[in-house]
Amino acid sequence: MNKFTNMFWTSLTIGVLFVIWGVLFPEHLLSVMTTTKNQVLNTFGWFYQFCVALFFIGALVIAFSRFGQIKLGKEGETPEYSRPTWFAMLFSAGMGIGLIFYGVAEPMTHYESPPYGESGTIEAAKLGLKYSYLHWGFSAWAVYSVVALTLAYYKFKKDKPGLMSTTLYPVIGDRINGPIGKLVDITAVFATLFGVAISLGIGSSQINGGLHYMFGIPNNYGVQLVIMLVTMVLFITSAATGISKGIKILSNTNLILAGFLLLSFLVLGQTQFVLELYSATFGSYVQDLIHMSFRFTPFQEDSNQWIKDNTIFYWSWWVAWSPFVSTFIARVSKGRTVREFILTVVIAPAVVCTLWFGVFGGNALFLDYVQGLDVAGQSLENSLFFVMEQLPFSGLLSIAGIILISTFFITSADSAIFVLGMQTSNGSLNPPFFVKLSWGIILTAIAAILMWTGGIGGLQAATIIAGLPLAVILLIMGAGLIKVFRTDMMKQKKKKDQHAA
Repeated sequence: MNKFTNMFWTSLTIGVLFVIWGVLFPEHLLSVMTTTKNQVLNTFGWFYQFCVALFFIGALVIAFSRFGQIKLGKEGETPEYSRPTWFAMLFSAGMGIGLIFYGVAEPMTHYESPPYGESGTIEAAKLGLKYSYLHWGFSAWAVYSVVALTLAYYKFKKDKPGLMSTTLYPVIGDRINGPIGKLVDITAVFATLFGVAISLGIGSSQINGGLHYMFGIPNNYGVQLVIMLVTMVLFITSAATGISKGIKILSNTNLILAGFLLLSFLVLGQTQFVLELYSATFGSYVQDLIHMSFRFTPFQEDSNQWIKDNTIFYWSWWVAWSPFVSTFIARVSKGRTVREFILTVVIAPAVVCTLWFGVFGGNALFLDYVQGLDVAGQSLENSLFFVMEQLPFSGLLSIAGIILISTFFITSADSAIFVLGMQTSNGSLNPPFFVKLSWGIILTAIAAILMWTGGIGGLQAATIIAGLPLAVILLIMGAGLIKVFRTDMMKQKKKKDQHAA
């Protein structure tokens, strides 16, 4: 109990100090974070690139190796949730609100400012979709899969606390119980806080944008702060009911609403154009995946900076999100085999994400390039609603979009404070309400401070900085997982041989 108390209060104190720093010295906070972010991008961008590629390759190797038959749980244990519910929860926690915000905005941003070549061309349109697939596809989910697999294995196979430090035991031994282990867990806590703060920031920004677009409500920080405070009450309430009630219900609701919106855009929009464009760009993405995953252009500074500002930002975001998303995925994945787990987590959500960008981005590109409407000129938070306005039943779609943004907002946040509760209560599967309440308030405060000082850019800076030390931890974790898999399978084989003899 003392360990939980120390960990909780230490992390909470640091979080409060960060909020105070932002309130008292906002310009200094923004200056420090911007400078640090630029140094990280310029010095360690290559490191992020290699890390994510290694996770993707490693995940597939593990899935199709002899380790694939290992079960995440004791013999005879069955999965706690059905496949549809399991998929809904991991998808909602994994990327939800970002898809709504960036579904139209990212392809159009790359179309207007491509990684190479001229903007506003057919080639730029294809590149906009291909790089959206890269940033939200197989590589991103591979990061989650390896971290979640490790946490689930230790929790359900070895009955160890669901903490990041626990997974480093094969490499650093009993030092996980000392200052090193505590530092690892605190790093995971703050990576989670900053990573999820982006979701809260873009969620409040887009809800405000939708309300402004539909009803003329002012689009400013004050309204966004009110949105964050209202949703804070809702996601804390949801988290208080536990995974099997509030979070489960909201996750299933998200999947239904997301499916409705996706099908609506596909059927009511340019169906044939979108499907043909998706087929062409998805095939090209798969074909060029290795090249795109390692791409840098050190002789072309502008193109190289594009990679750092876009691809490396996303890699740092997924790394920063991994303690939160992976802990939650691990929590709901008991009873799955390693092969089933990896293939589901890496492939299924990634294909859905690419289809999402193909449908939303494809319709937006048609409107802009073919019909001459200025979709690319819309703000990030308004671009989705601008495209909706061009479709039949635009009012209904806009309302459904705002509801979906809100439910994804709540689901991401309640999952996050549940995970933060686990991380600061010695890995408890059911952390106390007071712990979840405290993290809900701190999470909202950090998102509000970062939005106030630097907007979306301030949130991105925090994520890039927080992701760097965590990336090192994740590499050590992956190496430890392979080591413990080999050791455990050798023990199991030896036991079977002795039994046979």
